[in-house]
Amino acid sequence: MQTLVLRIPDDLAREMEAEARESHLTKSEVARRRLIAAGQQRSGPAAGFDLIADLVGTVTDGPTDMSARTKEYLKLKGYGKPRRPR
Repeated sequence: MQTLVLRIPDDLAREMEAEARESHLTKSEVARRRLIAAGQQRSGPAAGFDLIADLVGTVTDGPTDMSARTKEYLKLKGYGKPRRPR
């Protein structure tokens, strides 16, 4: 097992100390469990979708075949070419 040293806000430290006392665990074990729980919440295929779920279906215009002709559309928009000075 590796060691990690980090600084946390005072209120979070107090909260974790109280949790450790109540559950009869060490502060390190409380921190480990919280890190593992946070990692499990964000992992899995749904986690990435959840981040953009409110945006899906909001674009109503634009090319319908963008994924098939991406390079052509980028070239049309001048992507990768130097900008003209204003």
